[in-house]
Amino acid sequence: MTITTLGHIDTAHAMDQAFAGAACHFIFPNGTVRLLDVQQWRGEPDNDDIRLFVDPCRGATLDIGCGPGRLAAALSAKGIPAMGIDMSIEAIRQARNRGAVAIRRDVFSTIPGEGRWDFALLADGNLGIGGDPVRLLRRAADLVRPGGEIIAEVDPEGTGIIREHVRLRVGARVTAPFAWASVGIDGIDAVATAAGLVVVATQSVGQRHTASLRRAIW
Repeated sequence: MTITTLGHIDTAHAMDQAFAGAACHFIFPNGTVRLLDVQQWRGEPDNDDIRLFVDPCRGATLDIGCGPGRLAAALSAKGIPAMGIDMSIEAIRQARNRGAVAIRRDVFSTIPGEGRWDFALLADGNLGIGGDPVRLLRRAADLVRPGGEIIAEVDPEGTGIIREHVRLRVGARVTAPFAWASVGIDGIDAVATAAGLVVVATQSVGQRHTASLRRAIW
């Protein structure tokens, strides 16, 4: 597929525009184009969100890549201390407007409450952040307390582990390629082991899947 563009845009600005309502697409190396379903993230949590990410959290929760904050806000409404982090200024603005505690922060920078969170969430494909799920899970493990839990959304069976460089397209403008990863439910055990973690449970609701991970005990 030939992608016609009229210019370039940086990734953070592309996500700001997407969260503001512009159509945004992933462009994969093989030419596949997939809509980034930002509108779903801007809405209220659906039943799948509640069952996979809100109900399992029973203590202070860090939502990594929170977007407009639907999960962090739902947790707060449930009386659970929660904070979202995201690199999009627009996402953080919307998260705060809906009552969530949210800050603009890179997951690999200093995070408030580091090492004391009970749960960390990697929803909506955020296990792909940085293109290295092992490094990301190690970082998430550092953010939760000893015995804390990471709940990561994973792709369907058959995905395995994919590391690639993708682009975002907003209108006729595209980003430079950036590293991204996809991990299937059939690949999460290997990634967890490499990160020093163990999968303690998996859950499937409809077409969505999560894995709950904790530090391995040797």
